[in-house]
Amino acid sequence: MSSARTTDVLIVGAGPTGLMLAVVLARLGVDHILVDGKSGPTTESRALGVQARTLEIYEQLGLVDEVLANGTKADAISPGFRKRVFATIPFVILGATFTRYPFMQMFEQNKNEALLGDALRRLGGEVLWNRSLEGLEVAASSVDGADRPVTATLSGGVTVTARYVVGADGASSPVRRMRDIGFEGTTSAHTFYVIDAAEVHGLPDTSINVRLGATDFLLGFPMGQGQDARLVGVVPGELHNSSDAPLRERIAGFGVAWGATRWLSTYQVHHRLAERFRDGPVFLAGDAAHVHSPVGAQGMNTGLQDAHNLACKLADVLQGRADDSYLDRYDAERRPVAKHIIDFTERAFENAITDNRVRRFVVRTLLPVVAPIIAFLMPRVPLGRRVFGYVSQTRIHYPMPPASDARRRRDPVIGRRLPPFDSNHEALRSFTWQVHTYGSVDRASAALVGLPVHAFPTPVGTPLRDGWMYLVRPDGFVAAAGVTAEPLVEALPWHP
Repeated sequence: MSSARTTDVLIVGAGPTGLMLAVVLARLGVDHILVDGKSGPTTESRALGVQARTLEIYEQLGLVDEVLANGTKADAISPGFRKRVFATIPFVILGATFTRYPFMQMFEQNKNEALLGDALRRLGGEVLWNRSLEGLEVAASSVDGADRPVTATLSGGVTVTARYVVGADGASSPVRRMRDIGFEGTTSAHTFYVIDAAEVHGLPDTSINVRLGATDFLLGFPMGQGQDARLVGVVPGELHNSSDAPLRERIAGFGVAWGATRWLSTYQVHHRLAERFRDGPVFLAGDAAHVHSPVGAQGMNTGLQDAHNLACKLADVLQGRADDSYLDRYDAERRPVAKHIIDFTERAFENAITDNRVRRFVVRTLLPVVAPIIAFLMPRVPLGRRVFGYVSQTRIHYPMPPASDARRRRDPVIGRRLPPFDSNHEALRSFTWQVHTYGSVDRASAALVGLPVHAFPTPVGTPLRDGWMYLVRPDGFVAAAGVTAEPLVEALPWHP
């Protein structure tokens, strides 16, 4: 590597978030450099679940078939108490109207990294390993639009000058530290374990299992290879990683046993949020911007979606479709999503482990009676579908300008990812701004927007409306809608 290089976007960190960012930028033809201080990709499984919205992004990239072929489908959730399973609720009942992927795919972090790394190489990109960030200087003139406002110093005496820098460098992010961006939050007093276990008995094979105990819990995720599973719960007192005996005894209380331990790790849960996701020409994404508990398998997915969102915006700015202020929308869109997830997972995690008289009464007395009723009703009421939408991240809503338009805030389509119907998601593979029409729409009117127009039949079983046209962004989110071209034109980032 040359000792001095220039690029449009420098990405620091080649985990799932950094790799996703690089792949999308490469697809969009944006010059970038991806560096990481490690010697190579992650080999441990680490994060596990891929949610429906992330599967849709992989579909847009043409990678979803590989994810589905090389992972394990969790097609139901099985809540319970100790050894008792209350019910098994198929995800398809909850999510079939939301997505083509009404399940969670177990596809470990190292597999995500390998998939994205291969995709990046096919696009002509690479990861520069053993290049850690040692310094980051933002030119004072950057506020006036300096062409290369950021200079990064890397290990090995390498410097990179870039228009933008993205810190996808994890919870201890040097980028965040060098820019003095706050990372406030809390740390749980408890220690938790994660076990990749072989030949597991006592759990439904293809379900995500949620078992509560009097003062603890057990989460179980299927991992394929026969009866393998990931087990997550609270560490009982002192535990040395060299022995899993105390955990086997504790988990036996949930009626679960296993053969070999493939991987065991312990950790403390942090809930932290960066005070801003943009600092001039510097951005944060993934764990550098937000960390939270593993409840709901949200962390890796949120980072991948940060990267997808930001890459599309960077391309719009660097290729002249929007000015630099358009990048402010990254913080406006993604930070509230991260905050909501942190708030939710923190409450859920603490409620699962809090030891007080009220919780003991609820868990031991009320839960065994009420929970089976809730499990029976969940697939039959709108609340169940809403919960699936939130957990699968298919209900994410971005505020679309103008923010003063109350109708936009309530609209079931504007500000959300395009609801799947007919073959409309196939059109998203071009990663372009586009217009979609449904039913009886005047194509000449739609053409006035000045973008590719994709026509689809009258919509059924979807919030998309007959006779309406929709402005769809490169990331698949709907920016505007109407029966005429005017509101779509006004929503274009290059519209004066």
